[in-house]
Amino acid sequence: MRFHRVQVLRRLPHPGRGFTQGLIVTGGTVWESTGQYGESALRRYPLGASEPEACAALPPELFAEGICLAGGAIWQLTWQERTALRWHPDSLQLLATISYNREGWGICEAGEYLMTSDGSSELIRRDPQTLASLGMVRVRCEGERVAGLNDLAWAGGRIWANILGRPYLAGIDPGSGEVTDIVDARRLGERHRRDPQAVLNGIAALPASGEFLLTGKRWRFLHHVTLIPGRARGPAAGLLAGQDTR
Repeated sequence: MRFHRVQVLRRLPHPGRGFTQGLIVTGGTVWESTGQYGESALRRYPLGASEPEACAALPPELFAEGICLAGGAIWQLTWQERTALRWHPDSLQLLATISYNREGWGICEAGEYLMTSDGSSELIRRDPQTLASLGMVRVRCEGERVAGLNDLAWAGGRIWANILGRPYLAGIDPGSGEVTDIVDARRLGERHRRDPQAVLNGIAALPASGEFLLTGKRWRFLHHVTLIPGRARGPAAGLLAGQDTR
């Protein structure tokens, strides 16, 4: 087990302070999926911008969740509607709408496959073209289930996951489901005592090894961080003890 903490390299504006459900970045461009019924959208903006440069609103009956870039398009999940949207990344034109099984929480490209979370301790391996289920990975830390798996990112051969309501990230072996890394992100320092929903959620891998863009629901900033060695602050499984939603 490897323990890390985050070192903040810079803080950048969080355009619109969205209810972040998914975050990806490539070539200095950020795409963000924001949730809530009647407010859900896919946004695009240059990293460092103070306002979105483009925004595609979802129908009010859809609650947007995680996003990933795969095959030249953006997949966007929805929460309980079991509907996925496929978007053109530049025009934000809707290309397709498909159905899939399970709730939608997080999604990332992981080699040949896509991996999705649904708030439980299970990750689903999916076909990148159809989102058809190709298998399941049960995530555990020191023998204990890791529930509440939320937004996902792929870096260094690991799946990196937000844990619902926890200020920690888990690095997960995609084959075994074992947690190999724990990241203490408490020092990001955003406090929203009057908004219990304003939790850490939104993780995007950056090109440099060990660097990520992190934010949260309605947070003021996007935090560009690098991972540095840390130490355990308690039993590893206890740090990641989220709530299983299934």
